[in-house]
Amino acid sequence: MAGTTTRTYGSHLSINLSTRRLSYFEGNRPVHTYSVGVGKPSTPTPTGNFTVIVKIMHPGGALGTRWMGISVPNGNYGIHGTNNPPSIGGYVSNGCIRMYNHDVEELFPRVAIGTPVEIVSGRTEAAQQTKTNPKLEKIPAGSQGGSRKHTVQAGESLWQIAGKYKITLDSIIQANHLSNPNVIYPGQTIVIPEAASQG
Repeated sequence: MAGTTTRTYGSHLSINLSTRRLSYFEGNRPVHTYSVGVGKPSTPTPTGNFTVIVKIMHPGGALGTRWMGISVPNGNYGIHGTNNPPSIGGYVSNGCIRMYNHDVEELFPRVAIGTPVEIVSGRTEAAQQTKTNPKLEKIPAGSQGGSRKHTVQAGESLWQIAGKYKITLDSIIQANHLSNPNVIYPGQTIVIPEAASQG
């Protein structure tokens, strides 16, 4: 129990609330990153270092197909699936971390009881990620004549941005060549196509 050692466990989960992403690590190597939905401002996801304390298959309803409870002292928080896929990528929950059912089903067997879970609020981590993953910054301008640009604010989802400009989600995805529309981050520039600007 040497308190000064760095992580020596085999795997852990890291959740960044700013980017709304959950990363599964083996040692210090990120194996997979998933888009997640996290707590809304009125019921935020708690930050800190926790562990997985319970795993349930097929909890059903709003919890989707898998539940992994985490050791937050006051309350019942967990990582789980959802029956509301469009909510993924936003600040939407009562504090839990929501995943697409197919993602949580992929992650579930890899995570053992006792797996460490780190939850960070993450402004600095978001900036760090764009440095370490320059692909995030290179959004093709998709220059259609007269298109506008929108800077993503904390808490915004692509669905909200589309609604704000009264355009379809598909038109934003195409204009920005987004392979995963659920993964956007604060400070990212999104091209807003002029097309279908009627309301």
